[in-house]
Amino acid sequence: MLTIRSYLAVFGLLIAGQADPMVPLPGRTSVEIVARGLDSPRGLAFGARGELYVAEAGRGGAACRAGTDRGWWCSGRSGAITVIEFGRQWRVVSGLPSEASSAGTGASGPSDVTIGADGEPIHTATSVPGLYRGANLLAAVPEPVAVVDTVVVDARERALLRIAPRGRIQTIATFPAPAAPGSVTVGPDGAWFVGETFGHASVRPRPARIWRVEPGRAPRVWATGFTDVADLAWGPGNRLYVLESNGLTSIDAAGNRRLITAAGLNSPGGLAIRGGHAYVSTCSTCKDSGAVLRIRL
Repeated sequence: MLTIRSYLAVFGLLIAGQADPMVPLPGRTSVEIVARGLDSPRGLAFGARGELYVAEAGRGGAACRAGTDRGWWCSGRSGAITVIEFGRQWRVVSGLPSEASSAGTGASGPSDVTIGADGEPIHTATSVPGLYRGANLLAAVPEPVAVVDTVVVDARERALLRIAPRGRIQTIATFPAPAAPGSVTVGPDGAWFVGETFGHASVRPRPARIWRVEPGRAPRVWATGFTDVADLAWGPGNRLYVLESNGLTSIDAAGNRRLITAAGLNSPGGLAIRGGHAYVSTCSTCKDSGAVLRIRL
């Protein structure tokens, strides 16, 4: 398990720019840093070669305006899609729209990434809302926060959408207030599993839930009792891994839960599973100091 002490130790190295990818956390061989120095890293997706893509919401820019909370909201083209492979990281798509606080934190920009049929990354973005391939808009969606294959989660409309060729949009399912859908993954049986989030809401009337969605049927609650679901991914043993603001757990079909780690995940933003490891983006609202961790399951 990743302890607060070990995470803070490595987080200090990240801030100082001294930690290299693939470095184990101090005293822990089960958790490694595979990328660092990211700007508000969010969703993750693996490519066909095993390369890992990361959506970076960015740090905003120099064009600032007064925000509704009396602060400044600054826009620019600091959003990006980064790839991690063979212990290296580089931005394969850059110059994407981003908005953030004047400090470069809490950005709105690229929110998730998936891999298209041609092997190229496709991403959702919330600053200039839509589904994109590079800088090319594929479909306009009010608040697209997550994507898998051609299916997008729209948090504003509380909907799960299928994006057809030429940007045609089909509604697969809608979800009740006050929570909003915030993540989606495909299960072993082909159904979609959608996690709820309360975002920045100060009042949470009930625990967050995970919904199971089959085409042509109303969504049904598959699991409940979560604080806030940041992301979902299926992993070894047909277990669903659930990333929350306070930890990572897994659930089997019978509802049995297993805690993976309950500490050290600072503002986690995205989750992907490959082999016997979970990959988690952390510091998802941070400028310069976002990272991706690899956690042995």
